[in-house]
Amino acid sequence: MTAALYDTAGDDAIVLRVHAQPGAGRSAVVGRHGDALKVKVAAPPQDGRANEALVGLLAEQFGVKAAQVTLVSGATSRSKRFRIEGIELDGVPLLLDRLLVDSGDAIDRRPGRGG
Repeated sequence: MTAALYDTAGDDAIVLRVHAQPGAGRSAVVGRHGDALKVKVAAPPQDGRANEALVGLLAEQFGVKAAQVTLVSGATSRSKRFRIEGIELDGVPLLLDRLLVDSGDAIDRRPGRGG
């Protein structure tokens, strides 16, 4: 269940739990890590570069501007929380399902997908 990965934060925002893996070969959502979305980023964990890369990747995946993605906790930790604003809350579970399916870490439960 993808709802465990985030909390709602108002009418158009969520706080997403992320487990970050900086210094990877490429940036991508790679699955789950407990109650967090596991995300690899190519940027190293120096001078906030990995956090900036995470903001950019999450903005791209959620279809929002980078300014709408804010790191709210975990700046120097692998366990982070990001506030993502300007999204349709009803679409978040399907979006997260798609990200997990695309990463190979879930059964596709979207309508018409046979899961």
